[in-house]
Amino acid sequence: MRLKNANGFGQAWLAVLIVIVGASVAGYYVFRSNSDSSDMINVQDAPSSAEADQVIGAEQQGSSLETEKESSTGTAIATGDSQFGTILFDGAGQAIYIWEVEKPSTAECYGDCAEAWPPVLTDGLPRATAGIQAELLGVTERTDGTTQVTYNGHPLYYYAHEDAGEVKCHNISTHGGLWWVIHPDGNRAE
Repeated sequence: MRLKNANGFGQAWLAVLIVIVGASVAGYYVFRSNSDSSDMINVQDAPSSAEADQVIGAEQQGSSLETEKESSTGTAIATGDSQFGTILFDGAGQAIYIWEVEKPSTAECYGDCAEAWPPVLTDGLPRATAGIQAELLGVTERTDGTTQVTYNGHPLYYYAHEDAGEVKCHNISTHGGLWWVIHPDGNRAE
């Protein structure tokens, strides 16, 4: 009988111990769920799969916004009217040219050529404004490591001796080839 009492006492003590430990653990989780800890997630507050998809979509949109932000640092390419019709300009109104001797996407104007015909450079992805066909915009790397804007595969240039809004050198031959302004469809002006 004594063994039975010892067992009964041991079982009662074990039950009390379980209740105390359980209450302590439950109290801890209640405390943690009410605290400001950002690493705890309440199971009740866990997002549904639809909400999780929205969060993932927002994260992906954030990536798109970062890409847009990156491209917002790039050179703006615009259109404007000229005596040759609607042609490409940069965001400041400087006329843009292509050079007939270049193969698509390969810049060949360096040295004194690039002094007279500075390349249209960009620090980010070039930006298409109204009238520009964004799919025709691109870039090519120059031998000095800078990034030059292309349009319809042609590296783009300015003429160094023009002010904004001026178009003085369309169909002019210098440095071994003709220079042309370019229409928004990617073709040179006639």
